[in-house]
Amino acid sequence: METKILSTSEYDIALAGEIIEGGGLVAFPTETVYGLGADALNEEAVKKIYIAKGRPSDNPLIVHIAEKEDIIPLVKEVTPVAKALIDKFFPAPLTIILPKSERIGSTVSGGLDTVAVRMPQNETARALIRAAGTPIAAPSANTSGLPSPTKAKHVIDDMNGKIDAIICGEDCDFGVESTVITLATEIPTILRPGAITKEMLEKVIGKVEVAKAVLEGMEQNEVAASPGMKYKHYAPKARVLLVNASKEKYEAFVNSKKDAFALCFEEDNITIPKITFGKESDDCSQARELFDALRQLDEMGAKKVYARIPHKNGVGMAVYNRLIRAAAFCIIDLEKPFIIGLTGQTGAGKGYIGTYLRSLGFHVLDTDIYSRKICEKNSPYLTILAEQFGNDIIENGILNRPLLADRAFSSPESTEKLNSILHPAILELCKKDSVFPSVLDAPLLFECRGNEMCYKSIAVLAPKEIRLNRIMKRDTITKEQALARMNAQNHEEFYKINSDFTVINDGRDIENQINKILEEIL
Repeated sequence: METKILSTSEYDIALAGEIIEGGGLVAFPTETVYGLGADALNEEAVKKIYIAKGRPSDNPLIVHIAEKEDIIPLVKEVTPVAKALIDKFFPAPLTIILPKSERIGSTVSGGLDTVAVRMPQNETARALIRAAGTPIAAPSANTSGLPSPTKAKHVIDDMNGKIDAIICGEDCDFGVESTVITLATEIPTILRPGAITKEMLEKVIGKVEVAKAVLEGMEQNEVAASPGMKYKHYAPKARVLLVNASKEKYEAFVNSKKDAFALCFEEDNITIPKITFGKESDDCSQARELFDALRQLDEMGAKKVYARIPHKNGVGMAVYNRLIRAAAFCIIDLEKPFIIGLTGQTGAGKGYIGTYLRSLGFHVLDTDIYSRKICEKNSPYLTILAEQFGNDIIENGILNRPLLADRAFSSPESTEKLNSILHPAILELCKKDSVFPSVLDAPLLFECRGNEMCYKSIAVLAPKEIRLNRIMKRDTITKEQALARMNAQNHEEFYKINSDFTVINDGRDIENQINKILEEIL
């Protein structure tokens, strides 16, 4: 397909309007990002948008109008709350979701019973809508999943040869997509943050909530009620990792990396290759420059990118929302100890993996060692244990560990009693000794809530017979004693459900499994 490259002249806009009216696709500038438009009332034309972008058909589109009153035929009712927002903000980078009228087809709405409508500020965009004589459905004019286009060049790179025409106008003023607020819920809820902030909306209509998916991602099987809610979105080809850190910590961390790029603020002192996206104190500059910065990283051949985290207030929420999706929710948090939890079934080989991680530079916090430390000779904890499990577990001020183990693992109630005594003290010592990066080696990581200290968790699993033989040999105990210890732990499924990663230690390459996990984590 030959794509016409048009200007913003009156003649070219009229030509673009004819293309839309005839069922074609036209990319056009708005104040947020460039849009890819089709006649919103023509289902066949709208389907072409999904094909051109490679966009999932369950992702709803936004319908663009030229005048405030144009919303009336598209929705069941313009509610008082909707009217208040329209009167205050339209035209604006604001999208309102309401129950749809019969004029809106299922393709535009992504199969939902609602429709998203906005009136763009950009004069070229509204002139195109008038020229077409119809509302225009338009997502961002980019290949689905890639950073949204804020310059005509971005659109040409992605869409040339795939659509009928591109109107090459000015660079976009705001640089991130419109704020999306649904009025189809009991309390108005922001589904996608943008330049119209929560605070601005609340001044007009009162309480406004922010959907959990804005900052934390969608739940499994959750339906996207707005564009841009998918788990991974706005992403460059490079792998992006978000770094939560102060300016000084971020600089030190990033400058220690090799074969990586930084996506940072203008004020950051970075020695590795970098692209900046605005000033730390200026949310609007971050929003305006973010998508162009992500595209520049691809042009520079970046493979791995460490991005400085923005704050989550005001327009900063919109920047954070786009970046967290570009990073597929991968965050390295330097503001708390970077700890990887290591757990698993007894006899599975957790100790071997701890040793391997230590060889890679991790500081291993072994809870077994801390358990022995707090139960040293004449420790006050020995008195507490003796009260619960019998005075004979203490001999000359020294703990008889095998005897304690026999009694503590004799029933779930006894095991819980032991854990409630020792776990808080063990975790407190681990917190005190943690450095970057650390591994918390804890057989009962989840039971003692040690996972709350951890960035990610790894569980080590192995077949029952292998574990049984290992325990008997390691601890020089009988089969019955070994089985008692094994039975005191949770089943394999428990670890699979609760851990971020699992390692199977049954003879296959353990180090290769760990290296792949670390590559994903780090």
